[in-house]
Amino acid sequence: CRKCQGNQHSRGTSSIMKIALFGATGFVGSYIVDELIKNGHKPIVLVRKNSEKKLIQSSKCKINQGDINDMDAINKTIEGTDAVIYCIGIIREFPNKGITFENLHFHGAKRCIDSAKKLGINRFILMSANGAKIDGTGYQETKHLAEEYLKYTNLDWTIFRPSLIFGNPRSDDRPEFCTQLKKDMLSLPIPAPNFFNGLNPLNAGKFALSPIHVVNVATFFVKSIEMETTRKKTYHLGGTAYYWKDIILTIAKAYEKKKWTIPAPAFAINIAATFLGRFAWFPITKEQITMLLEGNVCDSSETFNAFNIEQTPFNTETLHYLKN
Repeated sequence: CRKCQGNQHSRGTSSIMKIALFGATGFVGSYIVDELIKNGHKPIVLVRKNSEKKLIQSSKCKINQGDINDMDAINKTIEGTDAVIYCIGIIREFPNKGITFENLHFHGAKRCIDSAKKLGINRFILMSANGAKIDGTGYQETKHLAEEYLKYTNLDWTIFRPSLIFGNPRSDDRPEFCTQLKKDMLSLPIPAPNFFNGLNPLNAGKFALSPIHVVNVATFFVKSIEMETTRKKTYHLGGTAYYWKDIILTIAKAYEKKKWTIPAPAFAINIAATFLGRFAWFPITKEQITMLLEGNVCDSSETFNAFNIEQTPFNTETLHYLKN
């Protein structure tokens, strides 16, 4: 029976399941597709029209066309499946294009949760974010709202809160932190910014992040599907913590570039971001600066052990894709 299968992942997935996946063409979603197929599952995915080419291993997925605002398409994707994974997320908004945190992080998740309840699909796995909170940035608040909405249902839910996720994005239209940092800041012929709050440059870069590899994240999601011990639980996912300057130097070294850093007061960057943050070509928004300076650290060693997953380190070898 399925209840006996939660601890059998060391021998491979115990049963073939149909998994509704929302966000399959995104950075993390593309790796979840791989992991589902690797474990013998069938991904049932919702893909926007003309975006099928972005889908990894499309021949092994059942594809439904539509978007996250289309309730009929959502119901069609979820109906008859064994579990739902929601990993749609964006790192910045473009309201003029209808791309907002509120719609994609909260309302999209809410529609899928409501559909799962209506169709009797009890297993629901949500991708949130480390640092999600009610009084945070728009990104953090909408992630928190989706969490709370899911928690107050009778579904068998699991919530994952990853820190900074890194790994090969596979294409230019999948935002990935290290690739974007290299492109927008480190490749410029000027020192890399070492951000700090206030007026004291000695505080530059004194915030830390816990990078976790995207394959590790995807493995957590897929292993959790049948693990009874993960029901009604929230997991913070992160690797070893590094200060900002060390992250910059590791990324630069990965693509064989020497890079200096220079203290950069956050208030100056915020002023520029106030006027330019709405443009895609500007490298950072005020909200991103706020979250960066807060730091994003968690200790997930016990979680790695519980799931029997080996942590992929953040180093020049695992950042090899930056050489491209």
